[in-house]
Amino acid sequence: MGDYMKKLGTILKKVVFAFGIIYGVNVILKNVGIFLPINVMTILITSFLGVPGLLSLFALLFIIH
Repeated sequence: MGDYMKKLGTILKKVVFAFGIIYGVNVILKNVGIFLPINVMTILITSFLGVPGLLSLFALLFIIH
């Protein structure tokens, strides 16, 4: 049971960290007019891929617009 809780805690830390990173970047880039929506997909991508995932989301944002 302890190993399961340890893995769950690690995943939860990554998700909270991803949310914080996306929120912080949105606050910093608000004045420039760049906004990345905070939803389940952006949080999951940033959780699993980290900063490269966040950068790829911004690249996709510029390609789409």
